[in-house]
Amino acid sequence: MADPGTSVAPYWELTFDADGDPDGAERDRLLAEVTGHGVRDLIVFAHGWNNDRSGATALYRHFFALVPRLAPRARIGYVGVIWPSMRFCDEPIPDFPKSVVATEAEESPAPVLDKDTRRALLETFPGRATVVDQLARMLDQRPAGELEEFGRLVRLLVEVLPGGPQPRHAADTIAEGAPQGEPVLFSGAATRLCDEFAGAVASLRQGGSAAGFALPNPWDGAKELLRQATYYAMKRRAGTVGERGLGPVVGQLAQAAPGVRVHLVGHSFGGRLVSFALRGLPDGVRTVKSVTLLQGAFSHYAFAARLPQDPRASGVLHGRQDRIDGPLVCCYSHFDEALGTLYPLASRMADDCESALGADVARLLGERWGAMGHDGVQAVPGTGSLDLAAALRGPLAASGCVNVDAAAVVNRGGPPAGAHSDIVHPELARLVLAAGRIG
Repeated sequence: MADPGTSVAPYWELTFDADGDPDGAERDRLLAEVTGHGVRDLIVFAHGWNNDRSGATALYRHFFALVPRLAPRARIGYVGVIWPSMRFCDEPIPDFPKSVVATEAEESPAPVLDKDTRRALLETFPGRATVVDQLARMLDQRPAGELEEFGRLVRLLVEVLPGGPQPRHAADTIAEGAPQGEPVLFSGAATRLCDEFAGAVASLRQGGSAAGFALPNPWDGAKELLRQATYYAMKRRAGTVGERGLGPVVGQLAQAAPGVRVHLVGHSFGGRLVSFALRGLPDGVRTVKSVTLLQGAFSHYAFAARLPQDPRASGVLHGRQDRIDGPLVCCYSHFDEALGTLYPLASRMADDCESALGADVARLLGERWGAMGHDGVQAVPGTGSLDLAAALRGPLAASGCVNVDAAAVVNRGGPPAGAHSDIVHPELARLVLAAGRIG
């Protein structure tokens, strides 16, 4: 139920594998114990890209510690979702200690694969040790003329068996009933992709200004190609774990403890996970009282009935916000460089698209591939729009989607991710409580 390292009680964990199968003992413990602890409101938090259980629990410990003093009389229980994702170690997390390895990776003259990131790849993609070793060698040596081979190895690293559940959960939009295909990230010329990523990374490191007259070395974008491919795999897993794992568990909880009000919170790909849990809810379950997305790393059109640029297409979660007996609150920040520049660049790549080098980032975000955590829910009629101060003055809408510009607090972090992980703030904890009408 709880361990000495947690900051709140009662606290449970729910662990899922990449195909969404839960740890049965943890699930059964939650179902058996939650009523006995007198819990009225259960906050269920899903992390985003993250390297191991200790990193996930550190996030939960820091964020959950903010809650009790904000709602001292509320009967709150807490759940931390553990699922197999990973973070590259050159991405600093505000308020968390920076490892020596991360510092060395940031200061390296060339983008190499540090030992911690290499270990995370091995743990996240078991059975691919040879591939990881080859990728690490190539990033270190930068052999001429071998970027296409590097791209082939990247795709080999993240591929999944076509008969498994994960490919069915990769898309954020569907067109004429068919999910969007995988981006050119998995089929296009690696040299061109690395060129584009190298230009984008150079611009981020220079504060968004032009990279200068010298063209970046395409190998400068190779690590970014690997990063974005692994994050695409995490995005795919998040949908699988949400729909096949967390959604059914919330349904079982509704049967075991029908009086418990559930509040889903997700950071980054964890936002996609808790959103897809709405697709996995059994019919008739109305115990989910709020969903709060913190820098959600999935398409801002995921809940849309129609995409503005393609009336034949819609979001894969269209109408699923109606499964919430309360609001869906989407926090976003323009300081999130991971979602503002690199996510749309990776996601929008299509076989016939023009080069994105030098492209206007604002235009990119206005197109199909923008992310929830950069500009909020799009193309959903009736969606409210507030800044953080107004949202905290309240009250929030009782249902539907609400976008909250959280840039007032989500604003710290350097390249390549920017403020993507800057989410441990009392204001955001207050927003979770306000969304769920807790206390």
